[in-house]
Amino acid sequence: MIQCSAAVQSPRVSHHPILRFVPPISPSNNVSATSSSSSVTSRRAALSLSLFSATFSTLVFSPPASSSSSSKSAISEFRELPNSGGVKVLDVRLGSGEIPLDGDQVAVHYYGRLAAKQGWRFDSTYEHKDENGEPIPFVFVLGSGKVISGIEAAVRSMKVGGIQRVIIPPSQGYQSTSQEPLPPNFFDRQRLFTTIFNPTRLANGEGSTLGTLIFDVELVNVRHQ
Repeated sequence: MIQCSAAVQSPRVSHHPILRFVPPISPSNNVSATSSSSSVTSRRAALSLSLFSATFSTLVFSPPASSSSSSKSAISEFRELPNSGGVKVLDVRLGSGEIPLDGDQVAVHYYGRLAAKQGWRFDSTYEHKDENGEPIPFVFVLGSGKVISGIEAAVRSMKVGGIQRVIIPPSQGYQSTSQEPLPPNFFDRQRLFTTIFNPTRLANGEGSTLGTLIFDVELVNVRHQ
């Protein structure tokens, strides 16, 4: 995890958007109920696809309670970002500051979740604290290629102070275990990557859910390099 430089301030954030998952819908009736291994595989794939559909249709958020009318969300549905490879965003809070450009150093706070594992939250910068107990944002250079493509695409569409819910398809998510952001806890990293790159489940056709990520991203600061 890249540490924030002294020039980047870490604001106090008392209200954050919350993601709630409804249990997946039942698989369709065309899934065989036999006890054969092929039946188990088909059922598992159907359940995974059901979870993926339920994830998109049951996202519920709570916008910040203490924000001015100009900063509250004015958009009520997800939109796909152009030329993003399928990244979808929902503006939870509209920012009013600068729009970052490639080459800028940006600081963000985030909640990172998997669409699989019932929305397991694998990391949150709000839990990374400095010596004063303040949350430390994640800092990176936009366009450097060190961060997963889906987050970079979302940040390019934001203004400072904004919060977005971002749905990142596998092709724009983690392609290797060295891409950032990474959970600081070793066991969380292991669980994250053994889920995304699980060869057995990928062979069973579950790739569309394994690597799908859901991030709540707050753009805190932009610093021109």
